[in-house]
Amino acid sequence: MSLKDKIINLRSSIKPFFQQIPVLFTDSSRKTRIVSASAVLLTLVAFGAAGVAPLPTDPDDVPVRAISAELELPSLSEQIAKLEAQQQLYVAEDKMRAGDTLAALLTRLGVDDDAAAGFIKSDSSARAMLRLKPGTAVQAQTSNDGQLQMLRATMADGRDNSPKNLLIRRDGDKFSVAEETPTVERRVEMHTGVIRSSLFAATDAADIPDSVASQIVAMFGTNINFASDLKRGDHFNVAYETFWQDGQFLRAGRILAGEFVNGGKPFQAVWFDDPDSNGQGGYYGFDGKSLKKAFLKSPLTFTRISSGFSMRIHPILGKWKKHTGVDFAAAMGTPIHATADGVIDFAGVESGYGNVVIIKHDSKYSTVYAHMSRFAPTSRKGSKVSQGDVIGYVGMTGWATGPHLHYEFRVANEPRDPLSVVVPTASPLAGAELQRFKTVAADITHRFNLLSGSEAPAAKPAAPATKLAAK
Repeated sequence: MSLKDKIINLRSSIKPFFQQIPVLFTDSSRKTRIVSASAVLLTLVAFGAAGVAPLPTDPDDVPVRAISAELELPSLSEQIAKLEAQQQLYVAEDKMRAGDTLAALLTRLGVDDDAAAGFIKSDSSARAMLRLKPGTAVQAQTSNDGQLQMLRATMADGRDNSPKNLLIRRDGDKFSVAEETPTVERRVEMHTGVIRSSLFAATDAADIPDSVASQIVAMFGTNINFASDLKRGDHFNVAYETFWQDGQFLRAGRILAGEFVNGGKPFQAVWFDDPDSNGQGGYYGFDGKSLKKAFLKSPLTFTRISSGFSMRIHPILGKWKKHTGVDFAAAMGTPIHATADGVIDFAGVESGYGNVVIIKHDSKYSTVYAHMSRFAPTSRKGSKVSQGDVIGYVGMTGWATGPHLHYEFRVANEPRDPLSVVVPTASPLAGAELQRFKTVAADITHRFNLLSGSEAPAAKPAAPATKLAAK
């Protein structure tokens, strides 16, 4: 529609309205005439706005013109030059290696800074970098020319095994060193494994740290001899805590629950401590009975029995003689653990026993550990020992033809077979403690069922992982 046609249509639409205006002003009261005049005025303003407003343009009437122009592309070489002129910081990370030197570590981190190396060697606090354990992660921040800006390593505090950061910073031409307490995240991990050859091979295959594997041995050591009782096809589930900093694994913590099926017989354990016990807890079976027995089945973690409790031809004397203990064959220097709490009654040399430690546990029970290569520093007469403490190391002193441990178990000073003697256990949980424990054990049972696939995931909503350690 053309502009002329639109104006004609507008005119024809408002003409009837203006024809009514004289009637409105002649046949009405004064009030009516004022209202009518206001309405006419507003209508005129509205039609005026409509007349002034631009009318839509027909797309066919819009002229089209093509425009082309050449754009200058930015110079890539200039941008690179500007970036190179700016001071850039680079971050590198590596791990301390066995036999590492400071120079070797800094070279791998891209540090070329004699002043920084001299500071680390001369400052008493910074020299801790030279004593890092193999596997410790080290991060370095450097400038374009390799000048050190920051060096950080995370170490464990020997007092409580809590992590701390050793931080070295550059400030102009000077350096400073400080210790910082990092923010540590606690997680709970669950794994399952199957025995094919040994426990450590199974834990390695399941990506379980060796420290956790050692705890499995300690946890079930009163029921399973991991040197002789394991069978191919035995399997286990374990839930344990781990600690992380900035997404980096620091260490594994305590096992919170474990289940080991040995020869078809299940053994379960849950860590439990009462709120009033100040964190002093222990491992219990799913029935609430304590797993801590008075004596471990073996004073060595991994070994084999080379001679049992029986009559035999003595390897040195060459005649039949009763063997009053059990011989555990093991490599020279293998740690020997006290099988129960007690007090060291004797630590020294005794004829055919060589280096020997005798522990008195009470008025009735005592144990003997013979042929040691050396004693632990704390193994002195009158010293108290706890179950699992290292009291010495495997050797071949005295009457011995090879490195091994001779272990005796005595009742009222009479030797008994340590592999078959019945020993007491700790008292089971009862009352309110037992009810709290059952809640924890039920949650663990559910989680282990999910881990092994024996329970549908929808059967019961899982509680948060942090509740595994509920008190």
